[in-house]
Amino acid sequence: MYTTEYRQKLTTPKKAVESVKSGDTIVHGLSIAEPPALLSAIADRAREGNLKEIKIFSFLPLEHAAKTVLAPDLSDCIQAYSWFVSGSDRALVKVGLNYFVPIYFHQLPRLLRDFMHIDLTITTVSPIDKAGYFSFGTANDYTSTAARHCKRLIVEVNENMPRVFGDSHIHISEVDAIVENHVPLLEMIPPEPKPEDAAIGRYVAELVPEGATIQLGIGSIPNAVARYLGEHIDLGIHSELFVPGMVDLIEKGVVTGRKKTLHPRKNVFAVASGTKKMYEFMHDNPSMESYPASYVLNPTIIAKNDNMISINSILEVDLLGQCNAEFLAGSQFSGTGGQLDFVRGAFDSQGGKSILAFYSTARKGEVSRVVPRFETGTVVTTPRMETHYLVTEYGVVNMKGKSTRERALDIISIAHPKFRDDLLREAENMYLL
Repeated sequence: MYTTEYRQKLTTPKKAVESVKSGDTIVHGLSIAEPPALLSAIADRAREGNLKEIKIFSFLPLEHAAKTVLAPDLSDCIQAYSWFVSGSDRALVKVGLNYFVPIYFHQLPRLLRDFMHIDLTITTVSPIDKAGYFSFGTANDYTSTAARHCKRLIVEVNENMPRVFGDSHIHISEVDAIVENHVPLLEMIPPEPKPEDAAIGRYVAELVPEGATIQLGIGSIPNAVARYLGEHIDLGIHSELFVPGMVDLIEKGVVTGRKKTLHPRKNVFAVASGTKKMYEFMHDNPSMESYPASYVLNPTIIAKNDNMISINSILEVDLLGQCNAEFLAGSQFSGTGGQLDFVRGAFDSQGGKSILAFYSTARKGEVSRVVPRFETGTVVTTPRMETHYLVTEYGVVNMKGKSTRERALDIISIAHPKFRDDLLREAENMYLL
């Protein structure tokens, strides 16, 4: 019954973006949901010279955005903003061609709804179903909120985008224009395991009780940890990010969701990023439910999951227990994302734990990731009062209830052995010992 309406709204990418005018604010789908045809059409219009002072907002931009609206030659007419920096825009942020906007992920939908004027939202969606709905697929996060609180919504239909359940649908009546572009979705292949992953994975697995609900954050370590949960029973998923390692656990029967106290038997997420196999697994799978970040990452909601275990990675920790997961070499490296949201929510859960894991060294072992104190200007992602468990390949320590002396000694104990003596001396100089 929606065939006529669909045909009336179906157009070319070029025609779809003709309404974009100078001064407009544009929000595009996150990560895998970047709409390549629409982004390219906007970039083409900008290069024609008839668009100025366009504002583009991204979160973890990938190659489609990098090759189009974030191209450096467009910086004079497109002002780029990022809520979470990636390899695609890190260099731009460093030289002031892209502006980082700090925010907790769970607050982002409210920012879009109550504090921003959005002229255009563009995102990739799954094909329309018989009831007239498209699915946001891999990217609910803030995209669903932006889609419902903008002046104009254009969707890029891609038959490869999985149809996902939960609060992940938008009706054709809410869409202003439709383009079709059935290209393969971008894939984020998990990196090859590092030697340290085995030790970290085993340590983390020992902290996860049977029947727990888990969250895995961004980065190589959380995904690697999934490999060491294979002997667990009746785990559940309530996670900012859905990753390939979770598919393996579901297929093995390790993840069932039977013991979940919130959304039992459902794998709840806000964003998905992985492989073609993972996208096919997600498609029309009743166990998969996505919701906005304002729900999935709300610490109060997270805490409703008994035995909630959050597993995230950091770049470095100081001797006070402060953790930095986003700032490196004097500039923004990534973003806060949902780390602190889950750190807080997991600890407030009945039986819950927050785990921050990291390799003890960087640069092939030449730099310690345990530092006496952060360099001036370094951002603290997780404050020392919030830090719970810290894990490296050298062990596990629990920061809760510890004095500054006990914290320093514990943190040094999981540093690489060759840096421990220097760290002890620095701790004495800081009057921690």
